[in-house]
Amino acid sequence: MRVIFMGSPDFAVPTLDALVAAGHEVIAAYCQPPRAAGRGKALRVTAVQARAEALGIEVRSPASLRTAEAQAEFAAFGADVAVVAAYGLILPQPILDAPRLGCLNVHGSLLPRWRGAAPVQRAIMAGDELTGVTIMRMEAGLDTGPMLLKREVGIDRKNAGQLTDEIAKIGAEAMVEVLANLDSHPPDPSQTTALPMLPRSARTKRGSTGPGRRARSSGMSRGWRPSPAPGSSSAASGSNCLPPRRSTRPPSPGR
Repeated sequence: MRVIFMGSPDFAVPTLDALVAAGHEVIAAYCQPPRAAGRGKALRVTAVQARAEALGIEVRSPASLRTAEAQAEFAAFGADVAVVAAYGLILPQPILDAPRLGCLNVHGSLLPRWRGAAPVQRAIMAGDELTGVTIMRMEAGLDTGPMLLKREVGIDRKNAGQLTDEIAKIGAEAMVEVLANLDSHPPDPSQTTALPMLPRSARTKRGSTGPGRRARSSGMSRGWRPSPAPGSSSAASGSNCLPPRRSTRPPSPGR
């Protein structure tokens, strides 16, 4: 199958690798443009760009997909399907419509429990026992597309970084399974609940006193450990949302 892959951070790399290993023809990899990083402010490419170049895959990193030029270039690849994993740009309707089989997303939660921004952190901080991954067909709304496949993951005492890594691997396997036979995964049109972006103050919110305070405090701490950068530990966020902006402040001790 001719696949355009769309992703940026480490979370997306296992899915890219799984597509290649499964024998799909990844004709292009779309990712966020290189960003200035570190004290020297040198441009740093995304994890997906680095991996795609190592695999000999053509890379595109437009600042936007809203221009007619970008949309025409995307359509010209003649893809059967686009696979999206924490790409970080909103996909306008012409992009969603271009691949023959549409665009499929690796979402880092068990929809309909969480959708939108930072689902891994939300699940941990809410004290959920289970989270997981959902493969969904993308629509113009925020994670409103029909669900095709779910896989559960136990949260236990994992922090956001550990859980994100596990979900990334399981999501890669699930996407390959769905692509192997899309007809065997009928969509589930269940409604979901949107999530706003987590404010920075949520990282230090203590909660009220009384039973359960320690559990909530532990979940809050693990939900922000390690502290997320754009598309990293919050990378399993929704399909058509932008990742949180990276703070320029140094991380707090112990993070």
